Amino acid sequence: MSTPIETAARTYAVRTFGCQMNVHDSERLSGLLEASGYRPAEAGTDPDVVVLNTCAVRENADNKLYGNLGHLASVKRHKKDMQIAVGGCLAQKDRGTIVERAPWVDVVFGTHNLGALPTLLERARHNAEAQVEIKESLETFPSALPARRDSAYSGWVSISVGCNNTCTFCIVPSLRGKETDRPPADVLAEVRALVAEGVLEVTLLGQNVNSYGAEFGDRSAFANLLRACGDVEGLERVRFTSPHPRDFTDDVIDAMAATSNVCHQLHMPLQSGSDAVLKAMRRSYRSERYLGILDRVRAAMPDAAITTDIIVGFPGETEADFQATLDVVAASRFSAAFTFQYSQRPGTPAATMPDQLPKQVVQERYERLIALQEDISWAENKKLVGRDVELLVATGEGRKDAGTGRMTGRARDGRLVHFAGDASVIRPGDIVHSTITYAAPHHLIAEGPVKSHRRTRAGDNVEAGLKPRTSGVGLGMPTLGPPPVAPAPVCG
Repeated sequence: MSTPIETAARTYAVRTFGCQMNVHDSERLSGLLEASGYRPAEAGTDPDVVVLNTCAVRENADNKLYGNLGHLASVKRHKKDMQIAVGGCLAQKDRGTIVERAPWVDVVFGTHNLGALPTLLERARHNAEAQVEIKESLETFPSALPARRDSAYSGWVSISVGCNNTCTFCIVPSLRGKETDRPPADVLAEVRALVAEGVLEVTLLGQNVNSYGAEFGDRSAFANLLRACGDVEGLERVRFTSPHPRDFTDDVIDAMAATSNVCHQLHMPLQSGSDAVLKAMRRSYRSERYLGILDRVRAAMPDAAITTDIIVGFPGETEADFQATLDVVAASRFSAAFTFQYSQRPGTPAATMPDQLPKQVVQERYERLIALQEDISWAENKKLVGRDVELLVATGEGRKDAGTGRMTGRARDGRLVHFAGDASVIRPGDIVHSTITYAAPHHLIAEGPVKSHRRTRAGDNVEAGLKPRTSGVGLGMPTLGPPPVAPAPVCG
């Protein structure tokens, strides 16, 4: 007679490394596990299942993974029925090598088969041996999978996965595959479903969001999608990340400016201000085009906050090349920049290029770039002192809030604002208006009294400890609260 596998009482934790795409994938993994009867582990307890959702792009990705696995090995020695699963980009890249280096790992799965996780966990338990399953192409679009959302007031919505670009420093296309676009109707169905449960803000997500529509031959698809989001009643803020300068067209600028709920915020990677380095990176634009886009964005939206990504020390970068980057940064007046020191990524063309720069040269240039951008960020933030801002109250973003008696929110342009508020009345997910009184390079402060406070359904849900769970496409409606206990699967 077969014996049920008792998953209903087992607990899980998902640990995420890397980009927003990984964060959203982790919501899907949590949703899959809960749909299979697992429940989130309580803080301070050792879960029955630990899932590491890995990154292969960030520096020291391997060290972070194996450092975490080393710690989990000691936990697992005392908790014999614990299972460890490794997914994400590093799993897609390293495959069976992970089990060879860490034989206590139970499951390895890739970026193309997230939905297989519950089955692989069951198979590993039943067979008492590690399961490694890496698909070479997308098995199921992630948004077809259930998701346990991290936030009651802000949600990720994938519009595409994969990337068709060939940047020489990036391994993402080989790990995420070619770009695959969702039908606009599916995207809007997910947006409406989230809003129906009180979510106020969505971020449209893709490796290259503004090439959306390439797969089905509609170059206006992304601008049209932004405009369509403007017709979703109850949706107060729309953001997107990340666009590519090559595909950034004026119709997107027009849609941003004309659609009332699309935030005047743009994160557009520069990577380098040197045309020679951009060519070596296979970035199919040059600095003049990049600056032209910023000019047109600011002409249409003078209040736009623009942020970027920059890599310092790419192979062959000369002092003149680096100075060109400083010049473009000075001209761009970014509100913030995410800056990275180039490091070799095995499997990328740049890793084998000649003229790899010494660490001390890269470090010195990096520090000069940071100093310049800090001055610019501070100057741009100072322009906002005295201005009234609308804030979506956030949770977990103000590390010093408890000590200062402040709360934290995000302005419509994405800036972080610490404000004087009564946490017994104002909840994360609510909307407040306040006046900026002080500016620092990385945040703003509003010390005066809150000028207005609007309670929202999102705030109600935060107060009640409820978060949306989407069931996947056709998406239906999200539901709030703990998942129903799934019947235990039967082996036989």
